[in-house]
Amino acid sequence: MKIDIWSDVACPFCYIGKRHLEAALEKFPHGENVEVTWHSFELDPRAQQDYEEDQYELLAQKYGMSVEQAKMSTARVEASGAAAGIQFHFDNVKPTNTFNAHRLIQLAAQHGKQNEVEELLFTAYFTEGKHIGRPETLQAIAAAAGIDASGIFDSDAYTKEVRADEAEAQAIGIRGVPFFVFDRKYAVSGAQPVSVFEQTLQKVWEESRPADAAPGAVCDDGVCTPGE
Repeated sequence: MKIDIWSDVACPFCYIGKRHLEAALEKFPHGENVEVTWHSFELDPRAQQDYEEDQYELLAQKYGMSVEQAKMSTARVEASGAAAGIQFHFDNVKPTNTFNAHRLIQLAAQHGKQNEVEELLFTAYFTEGKHIGRPETLQAIAAAAGIDASGIFDSDAYTKEVRADEAEAQAIGIRGVPFFVFDRKYAVSGAQPVSVFEQTLQKVWEESRPADAAPGAVCDDGVCTPGE
């Protein structure tokens, strides 16, 4: 089974969705036969690398709310994250453009370490308060995953791959993330409960395998045998 996930590392619900899927896969008896591929999706391609405003101020501006309302909103997300085992520290988040982070994820795919790098990026951004828009931060994250990212951010390496993912997202109508596609047949949108992922995994697995059936009457190589 293959699961394709469109995600942005600046999206808290993408982090929660990742945890929920992982929890479902831990219970799924065929988890070792599941391949997960992460795809790039920038929530704000026009985002700056550096901001004077903090996370709360930017949210307030974007959604026309007060800073206090923005803090209340993120507090609810923090609670959802805690239930999934995630420590969100929105007070320390450094808003930035995630394009280079997506290029790193594309590089990680070449080394079979996409999931590891996704986790490191989520943790760096949401828990550790690191500036993942800066090349030196991304270089350190790559090194932590055992990947040499030398020169990547001084070039246009993996730009085409990021843009291809985003074009595919647009083509299939993805407007928000996280967005999970199972075997290119079933989609799950958003950080759904673990039970939804469990049900989807089981459904897709059953539909991808022929049903067991008692043998009927057959003729093979000139010999006919009755069924059971």
